[in-house]
Amino acid sequence: MENRILKGILNYYEDEELLLADGFDDAVIGVDESTMRIIYSSSRSIEILIERDNMTPDEALEYFDYNVKGAYIGDKTPIWCEDMLIE
Repeated sequence: MENRILKGILNYYEDEELLLADGFDDAVIGVDESTMRIIYSSSRSIEILIERDNMTPDEALEYFDYNVKGAYIGDKTPIWCEDMLIE
């Protein structure tokens, strides 16, 4: 599936260096213009892990917290928006 938001960001900011998280294009929800960091939906990222990698919700959450959200890769490290609803 093509993420129209990501496509628009890449077109609009074509001269900027943007760091993308591999495999999570469909979770892009925006860009922080002050730091030029891509913003991802945490809940959508976890859904991707469940669907793509056949993880249980608990496995996906643990993997996401430690390996995705917890990874620091410099000043352009993506922002993970905590958009999960807690019941």
